[in-house]
Amino acid sequence: MHPFKKCTVIKPLLFLALMWAGAFAYAGPPIGAITHLSGPLLATKADGSSRVLATNSTVEQGDTLTTQKNGYAQIKFSDDSLLILQPDTVLTIDRFSYEADKPDADHIALTLTQGGVRSTSGLIGKRSQDRVTLTTPAGTVNLQGASAIIQYRKQSAVAQAAALAYLMASTAGLDSWQMTSRSDAATAMAIRPLTLAQAAPPSPTAGRAPGLYVQVIVGQIKLSNPAGTTTFSAGQFGYTPSAQNPPVVLPKNPGIAFTPPVAFNAPPTTSSSAQSKTNTVDCVVR
Repeated sequence: MHPFKKCTVIKPLLFLALMWAGAFAYAGPPIGAITHLSGPLLATKADGSSRVLATNSTVEQGDTLTTQKNGYAQIKFSDDSLLILQPDTVLTIDRFSYEADKPDADHIALTLTQGGVRSTSGLIGKRSQDRVTLTTPAGTVNLQGASAIIQYRKQSAVAQAAALAYLMASTAGLDSWQMTSRSDAATAMAIRPLTLAQAAPPSPTAGRAPGLYVQVIVGQIKLSNPAGTTTFSAGQFGYTPSAQNPPVVLPKNPGIAFTPPVAFNAPPTTSSSAQSKTNTVDCVVR
């Protein structure tokens, strides 16, 4: 018997099987590539399968991209638009459709669950301005042909508890008829009220208040939610705490900071030959 020879045959076959399975799981036309990366970047499909991305890795429609603490990632899409993800960001590419000779098919739809991005428009934004959107829990941004920063800050568990405690305390002295006139009465009456001495109004002193923030660098954007729509132009800042509050223009920068590594400001170096290797599966078969 020759066990070592048999093992030598099995290993390449198993490796090829893994390569084929990986290619099948992530099959789909690439719509862009990672041109700059600082820190880990994970791409997750709707079926829960995930892959770790590197510089020159491709991204596909349906990917949910997640950066980690201190990690930035820049994507260059096929229409030459750029998107930089800041640390602790979760972004889903819901739809991306672009063909150079078919402007009627243009569409970019993104969902920002947390964190922030800096977007620079490409050909789609320039010729089909109403078809580039980024949706957040607090509202939807029509990016048009602009360059802008969009940040969504989730409310922490501590802030939520403080808000609820203040609500309970503020309703402690109300009569039942007053309670029924409040839109949050059901929540307020379901929990035993606290005294005002035990609670304080939520304070943003530990950082910016939760909600959606926008900063327009070039061009203009529209921010819409069920409460209203507001247009923001270059140099302006905007904010809405939730989908129930209309977006407003802020008089100054509320503390929006977006500082990727210096290398991110350099021209992308992605080439077609580099992109052809992006789906390579690195693994060790023992």
